[in-house]
Amino acid sequence: MGTNRLTLAIFAAAILFSLVREWSAPVACAREILIPSTIQAAGGAMSFQISSAAFSSGEMIPKKFTCDGPDLSPQLSWKDAPATTRSFALIMDDPDAPVGTWVHWVLYDLPPDTRELPEGVQKQEQLNGGALQGRNDFRRIGYGGPCPPAGKPHRYFFKLYALDARLDLRPGATKADLERAMKGHTMAQTELMARYGR
Repeated sequence: MGTNRLTLAIFAAAILFSLVREWSAPVACAREILIPSTIQAAGGAMSFQISSAAFSSGEMIPKKFTCDGPDLSPQLSWKDAPATTRSFALIMDDPDAPVGTWVHWVLYDLPPDTRELPEGVQKQEQLNGGALQGRNDFRRIGYGGPCPPAGKPHRYFFKLYALDARLDLRPGATKADLERAMKGHTMAQTELMARYGR
């Protein structure tokens, strides 16, 4: 009787081991399929790039694009956005400002075929093509260039977002408004950082 119980226990363990192997196999296969696609998606997003003809990443911003000059917005261009992009949005801010992050530019609903912003974008609520501009922390519409206090140069980030929709925002939105509206719609993001000091 004891031998029969031992034999039955061994047989049951063998069946259980076989079932576990069968159940685990699809999970292993799914992992083999999913991991490469995740890496590929991340790699695709990383190819999205923004640059400027006026300065390179990490360089000093020329005075013409600051409050010490004509305060023009710099030329910006980008490439390799996701093919399904429906609009672009741009935020420029300074995380080194004494009062906390200072917002210099809020721009959204750029058409999906846009690949460049020319130098000196007009400081008005709506641009040609339907793009809209928000309010910066100078309480003005459009671009407001670097204007830091004397001391160590500040960093200025031009952050570009590729979105899967146009946003339901009116002209004059703030950075906070834009970030709320973009939630769940950002497919890719890229940024350019440059500096300015006095």
